[in-house]
Amino acid sequence: MFRPIVRGAARAIADFDMIEDGDRVMVCLSGGKDSYTLLDVLLHLQKRAPIRFGLVAVNLDQGQPGFPKHVLPEYLSALGVEYSILERDTYRTVQAKTAPGQTTCTLCSRLRRGHLYAHARRLGASKIALGHHREDILETLFMNMFFGARLKAMAPRLTSDDGSNVVIRPLAYVPEAAIVRYAEARAFPIIPCTLCGAQPNLQRVVVGEMLAGWEREHPGRLNNILRSLGRVTPSHLLDRELYDFAGAAADGDTAFDTEALAEREFLVGLEELAVLD
Repeated sequence: MFRPIVRGAARAIADFDMIEDGDRVMVCLSGGKDSYTLLDVLLHLQKRAPIRFGLVAVNLDQGQPGFPKHVLPEYLSALGVEYSILERDTYRTVQAKTAPGQTTCTLCSRLRRGHLYAHARRLGASKIALGHHREDILETLFMNMFFGARLKAMAPRLTSDDGSNVVIRPLAYVPEAAIVRYAEARAFPIIPCTLCGAQPNLQRVVVGEMLAGWEREHPGRLNNILRSLGRVTPSHLLDRELYDFAGAAADGDTAFDTEALAEREFLVGLEELAVLD
């Protein structure tokens, strides 16, 4: 159950040079299944990887009413992991500045990111590890397409605008279903997000249900969509800044997949990414 997750994470780390020798990695721990799994994966790799890197777990206590402050310190202390709890009351700020009926995600995310970036610099962390998985990346892709008219997902490795922080997503290749199964087996002390997770008007939830439906009807489709993000043909998109259509030499029509080619590609995708399921 854990091995496919570790294998997928190790591959993503290698593909995008996420962790280097001597890194100090700040693992952002929210109390959800994804971040708990991420911490387990990195602790496992820390013992077995051919490079040496340090870990420090960080939780941002955002001042949510009823937040169980004892859960993460007790869990991390029992695990023997270095950690720090960052207390910042962003909850009241978000509630005060969000109009009724609007989602809190955008403002909450911006505030959270700012506090975590600053704390990483104080800790001397060279990398900030987040627990986003395959479905998070694909949901972001379709959210940006549907509501922002942009072809953009989540970067597996991202350098902040000022160049002082590097964000990594080691679970980028890992299906959410694998994380759910592992979290249930490990019986993590899950802390639900009452600030934003229960909002009934989240478009991300709708997109997530759409993706889950596709995967149920056509197993392997999400892996193929994920693969497509790494196999881009600029000449067959519409971005004039990305590709010089007027000045290009003959392109041919090799990127116009026939029905037979599309079926072959689908089967190849299933075979090549089976190790991630």
